[in-house]
Amino acid sequence: MHEQENSMSHELPQESVTVIGLGAMGTALAGAFLAAGHPTTVWNRTAAKAEPLVARGAVAASSPEAAVTASQLIVACVLDYGTLRAVLTGQEAALAGRTLVNLTSGSPEQARELADWAAGLGLAYLDGAIMITPPGIGGPDATVLYSGAPDVLARHRPTLAALGEPVDLGPDAGIAGLYDTALLGLMWSALSGWLHGVALVGADGVRAAEFTPVATRWLSGAVAGFINRYTAQADARTYPGDDAGLDIHLAAMEHLLHASRARGVDTTLPEVFAGQARQAIAAGHGADSYARLIEVIEK
Repeated sequence: MHEQENSMSHELPQESVTVIGLGAMGTALAGAFLAAGHPTTVWNRTAAKAEPLVARGAVAASSPEAAVTASQLIVACVLDYGTLRAVLTGQEAALAGRTLVNLTSGSPEQARELADWAAGLGLAYLDGAIMITPPGIGGPDATVLYSGAPDVLARHRPTLAALGEPVDLGPDAGIAGLYDTALLGLMWSALSGWLHGVALVGADGVRAAEFTPVATRWLSGAVAGFINRYTAQADARTYPGDDAGLDIHLAAMEHLLHASRARGVDTTLPEVFAGQARQAIAAGHGADSYARLIEVIEK
């Protein structure tokens, strides 16, 4: 019993945190901090949005100044970078020596500009990108990308882990936002490809529920394998077509285009990658792997 009491007496208190911005995502962030036992202060222009969180134990700050001074760690998730700067303007002296983790969506250029501004104040800064929707915050599939000073992430990692798995992308504050944009492009491409497939097989009476298990197995297995194989080729700019050359890919694309037209399915998406393949083949690269298309896309 005494050993248990001594162990409990040496437990460190949970780090306090301020959350600025209580839209759907900001509310989810604050909720995750509360669920993990962190003393949490919240602020939003519309004060009523704080009420459900206050009922769960959060403290509602009466002003941006009160929000900033309540915690050493400040997490912001507002409409845009301009909104964040407007909220923080006038709080420069109070911000010095604290840490700002900015989870507001924006461009890499905006993130780098804000990082420079923070450095001038003596404010530690991390830029972040949340790779999950609000209901998933704090769950097993939640990932948050961070870029900025690595020592800052290391210092606050246990607290930030309440939101999702923290992924360190290095010291350039703009990289998290760039990854976010690139990964969303990958998501939309995959979702549109899946929807095209659903429409195609659906024209012959196959339900999405029947097609999807086969599609997800294909994506997580063979397609993920292609990506891993082509990664080194894209970096090295060498494209051995030992699995399949672009001429073989184009022949299969033509089958997809024919099947789509025959069923009245829109061909905009497959025409994009067929057009890229035709361009590379016309330049003499028909025997190269699919990774060769990186040079078409870059242009």
